[in-house]
Amino acid sequence: MPYNLPNLLTWLRILAIPLFVGIFYFPHSWLSPVNQNLIATLIFAGAAVTDWLDGYLARVLNQASAFGAFLDPVADKLMVSAALIVLVYLGRLDAPIALIIIGREITVSALREWMAQIGQSKSVAVSFLGKIKTTSQMIAIPLLLYHENVGENFNTQEIGTWLIYIAAVLTLWSMFYYLKAAMPQVLKNETNKGS
Repeated sequence: MPYNLPNLLTWLRILAIPLFVGIFYFPHSWLSPVNQNLIATLIFAGAAVTDWLDGYLARVLNQASAFGAFLDPVADKLMVSAALIVLVYLGRLDAPIALIIIGREITVSALREWMAQIGQSKSVAVSFLGKIKTTSQMIAIPLLLYHENVGENFNTQEIGTWLIYIAAVLTLWSMFYYLKAAMPQVLKNETNKGS
């Protein structure tokens, strides 16, 4: 396991998850609901920044590693899943939306793992559609976590809800895109086994 700065940032992202979830279990005499929302939003935003930063540093410092390439998406999925579960717990997100997003992440991760094993990982490389989905999701989650209005006209809950619904639609769309891209290899592999 390579010990370098990019991997350290990824580990910090994973270690931040218990704190991120625990914030909402602190008594209100310790932290008001407004402050809970703010701190959780800042932790999630910080995790999103380190997600970009660890990849950037791995390239610039020439510290990319197979372990880092494995750990980085795991950290992302754990943080997003934790955030979605917290939002369902807080009543700010419908459970089916969280299930769609988390279920898709598990399905696509398993698909990528299988495709990598048969040497066809390029068939399910990250698409532009997947990047739009991730962007929508990563804007929606902090808005839903913050929950407070900004000014008179910016309702973070309403805007965050619209964005997470858009992310859910894109989530399904991108999943079917990846499954369609992988299907020829799946069929070819099954044909080879049968012959």
